[in-house]
Amino acid sequence: MSMSRHDIRRLAFQTLFAMSSNPDAVATDVYQTVLGKDIEAPEYLTQLVDGVNEHLAEIDEAISAHLKKGWPISRLNKTDLILMRIAVYEIKFVEEVPNKVSLNEALELSKEFSDETSRRFINGVLSNLI
Repeated sequence: MSMSRHDIRRLAFQTLFAMSSNPDAVATDVYQTVLGKDIEAPEYLTQLVDGVNEHLAEIDEAISAHLKKGWPISRLNKTDLILMRIAVYEIKFVEEVPNKVSLNEALELSKEFSDETSRRFINGVLSNLI
């Protein structure tokens, strides 16, 4: 089963969201839930999920640097934060993905999982980061 990178990013968002809601969740178990039993997780999905988790402090620091002064990352909507984490991971660590693609993908996913205000916020933070 071949998936587009957009579909994989959506699955990465769903996986990271589930894992942030349940700290005891294991990525491989969540993959089974979002993909269905007996479907192997695409390599790029595991790269995104593992990469975000491994570089979380650095990613959050990059996001925090572009928030309003006195606005802690803990105040961000969880959906927006996870979408930005995926985009920042790609921007900082996935050379073959152009920065604009990462930004546009975050905005596309925000159309599915968030609202217009969040989309503008995500666009502002990521545009400043790029």
